[in-house]
Amino acid sequence: MSFQPIFEAQPWDDVKASIYAKTAADVEQALAAPKPTLEDFKALIAPAAAPYLEQLAQRSHLLTRKRFGNTVQLYAPLYLSNKCQNICTYCGFSLDNKIARRTLSSVEILQEAAVLKDWGYDHVLLVTGEANVTVGVDYLEKALRTLRSQFAHISMEVQPLDQADYERLIPEGLNTVLVYQETYHRADYKKHHPKGKKSNFNYRLDTPDRLGRAGIHKMGLGVLIGLEDWRTDCFYTALHLDYLERTYWQTKYSLSFPRLRPAEGLLQPKVEMSDRELVQLICAYRIWNGEVELSISTRETPVFRDHVVKLGITSISAGSKTNPGGYAVAPESLEQFEISDERSPAEIAAMLRRQGYEPVWKDWDAALA
Repeated sequence: MSFQPIFEAQPWDDVKASIYAKTAADVEQALAAPKPTLEDFKALIAPAAAPYLEQLAQRSHLLTRKRFGNTVQLYAPLYLSNKCQNICTYCGFSLDNKIARRTLSSVEILQEAAVLKDWGYDHVLLVTGEANVTVGVDYLEKALRTLRSQFAHISMEVQPLDQADYERLIPEGLNTVLVYQETYHRADYKKHHPKGKKSNFNYRLDTPDRLGRAGIHKMGLGVLIGLEDWRTDCFYTALHLDYLERTYWQTKYSLSFPRLRPAEGLLQPKVEMSDRELVQLICAYRIWNGEVELSISTRETPVFRDHVVKLGITSISAGSKTNPGGYAVAPESLEQFEISDERSPAEIAAMLRRQGYEPVWKDWDAALA
């Protein structure tokens, strides 16, 4: 099985035209649908839905509380390395950026983990650049073994791997893998990834299939908003998720909405997405899919995050450092991108409680399987 035939059957220009052709009647039909379809999702993200933002927000809020109650999960990334073999036009870790590179040792990983544990976290997201030799499967396996006794849940956002590699890492404590296509536009994907293994569009596109076949507990999808028309890119994300949920139904799924943020050597976004448009997208995903987890990161401002948490979000990062060693070992090393919300995990937890939510410091526990 592969998503590629489904993807190829939906030409970019046709999808884009279909979204922008949606009318107010299409939006009202989508809002009234007991189980919205992918065509309904197009209407919910279309410009025609902008005047209906309040209705989208109300329905999204109700659906989220019905499915997820009053809990919001907190998470933090632990950056292990900024070494990377790819050239990516939007990333501070890009190979062509002349920066000091650093990869954490097992001792340094435990020093970083101790800070997160002290803050209350029992769930960690491991992040590296894409450097197969330096931070390949052997390194990742060692990192998992180092941390598996420290955390109940370990997620990973690293280079795409082969199915056999995932099958090797899952028994070592790997619960979740995040893999973002960045953009589903083939030509622009190549423009933004001119060198390195990441330039292989099809290999990246097939990564969720390899994860599903390997039996991963949860995977996360998304695009980097700003590289291409966000509505079209996010429809392809929904199309991909729809296929994965039907094919690998035992796996759980999450979606993220990273907007381009400043970083050394970073390009300016091709497409700007307003805060209202991001709210529209979050609500559209929730109305279309009541089960998927929706995550918002520290890329966004404190004011925006405080308001959007009620509109469909189920997980939120706090206290994030986007550089290897950022918590304890090397606080001044280069960040992958600048964060916008610098509040501590305790402050974010207090904000959630003020809004009537219960902060949850870990995800699924392997002991419950």
